[in-house]
Amino acid sequence: MIFSAVITEAEEGGYVAFNPETGTTTQGETFDKAVANLREATELYLEVFPMSSNYPAVLTCFEVSHAQAAGC
Repeated sequence: MIFSAVITEAEEGGYVAFNPETGTTTQGETFDKAVANLREATELYLEVFPMSSNYPAVLTCFEVSHAQAAGC
């Protein structure tokens, strides 16, 4: 099965990895380690909660304009 991975840099260093299809989240010191940890976490999740669908997720992007903070 092919899953999605959302990888972001962590404030404290390293990377956070999230799989939207299962909700699994993990981290790693490097990008590759974060992806490897996410793969392992997702495999463990699927052992307990198997997915009934093989349909791939739809991934899209959208933009949000930043609101200015009102001064008091």
